[in-house]
Amino acid sequence: MGVAQLKSGGLWKWRSFSGQPKRTVMWKWVCGFMLFSLGVISLFTGHVVSHLEWAQQLSKRSLLDISRKEPIDVWKSKYSKFFYGCSERGKSFPPAVQEHKSNGYLLIAASGGLNQQRTGITDAVVVARILNATLVVPELDHHSYWKDDSDFNDIFDVNWFISSLTKDVTIVKRVPDRVMRSMEKPPYTMRVPRKSTPEYYLDQVLPILSRRHVLQLTKFDYRLANDLDEDMQKLRCRVNYNALRFTKRIQSVGMKVVKRMRKMAKRFIAVHLRFEPDMLAFSGCDFGGGEKERAELAEIRKRWDTLPDLDPLEERKRGKCPLTPHEVGLMLRALGFANNTYIYVASGEIYGGEKTLRPLRELFPNFYTKEMLANDELKPMLPFSSRLAAIDYIVSDERRERYMGHKRTIRPNAKKLSALFMDREKMEWQTFAKKVKSCQRGFMGDPDEFKPGRGEFHEYPQACICQRPFSYDKTSTDDEEEDIPEEVHNNTSSGHGHLSSADSERDEVFPD
Repeated sequence: MGVAQLKSGGLWKWRSFSGQPKRTVMWKWVCGFMLFSLGVISLFTGHVVSHLEWAQQLSKRSLLDISRKEPIDVWKSKYSKFFYGCSERGKSFPPAVQEHKSNGYLLIAASGGLNQQRTGITDAVVVARILNATLVVPELDHHSYWKDDSDFNDIFDVNWFISSLTKDVTIVKRVPDRVMRSMEKPPYTMRVPRKSTPEYYLDQVLPILSRRHVLQLTKFDYRLANDLDEDMQKLRCRVNYNALRFTKRIQSVGMKVVKRMRKMAKRFIAVHLRFEPDMLAFSGCDFGGGEKERAELAEIRKRWDTLPDLDPLEERKRGKCPLTPHEVGLMLRALGFANNTYIYVASGEIYGGEKTLRPLRELFPNFYTKEMLANDELKPMLPFSSRLAAIDYIVSDERRERYMGHKRTIRPNAKKLSALFMDREKMEWQTFAKKVKSCQRGFMGDPDEFKPGRGEFHEYPQACICQRPFSYDKTSTDDEEEDIPEEVHNNTSSGHGHLSSADSERDEVFPD
């Protein structure tokens, strides 16, 4: 039997080369092929077919899609071994422009607390690259709510910052005196809009830099778009996860805290409550403290002239209110963390103090802070909020955990959880726990959880996380903890889970 194909019309016609009826010939051919196929398949049952099905599943679904079908392991993701940080410079990425050939000197005034400053510094390097400018080591904010007069070299290793980025951007500690003496006017100062694109910098900022040769960008926080091309995203990763190394003093104290926690527990949770007075005031939410609370937070709220009046109930329904310490504790217990789990609370001043923290302590009696674990070592740092925050950062090390594919970083699904907490008294514990687990699927810190451009870059560095082949076999288990020397700088895997209850769009991001 032969087959003739009419390609132009996409039609098939059958014809017979013998005198047999066309249907009989076709039927015999189909039956024979089916019997032959079944025979071949039977030889490989349980092997070839299963591997083909697995390959087809993986080609159609991400590892995260697969993991969402399975029970949540609160301590680790079984798929994390397939991901790793990959921020290496591409072969086609041109070398840095030398100082004498650059378009001028870029001065950056970072803004806010430590996390906001890190984001500003990271973006400053990328903006300098976009403008082919020489970057001057950024200035830190001395006038924010936190009132910290620390300079860059008080928190970060400035020499490492400069040398580690030599191939990407030329960085100097100050504008040369000869350049300052040659200027007819003081450095031009401007503030760019939030989330400005590279095109904006080239069209609006570069002409001024080229003309004035020294340019300062003020209140530099979240002034660069989240979604950049791959080379620039990888540069962001090199800055945030490698170039921003804390000073030896800060690193030493931070590692002592880590070791003291590990001495008590092999695994622990680092919880960032985000329940400081300024965060609560900025949110415009109500936390059950009555008229006294409303008056206190309203007074703090006056520091921002442009904040709109907000309906506290509507904000809570929208998931824009920080979870209370009690709600954080209930969420963790519902996810499966036992009463004897050790937790490290990495936060600044908690609104309401011990009274606010008591419900969390009752849910997790093994409750520790940096003050409890390193009181004497912390005394020289007490006047400096950013240095204290750096200690918490080292213990939590949350963004690096996501980048390196290590332990979980849990981000509360605030919108769904808020509605659930409002109805908490109407349901049994088992029902509540089941609903919490359902809410948190996709918010447990799996490596490929977020698409590029979603959320702030420093939390979701998707472009800088690569996937290993599915055949990769990690010899060591996730439960094995390495001994970390105190002299290691920001290259640690703390071996713990991390939870931050900050809303991703409000992480210290305050209005202009």
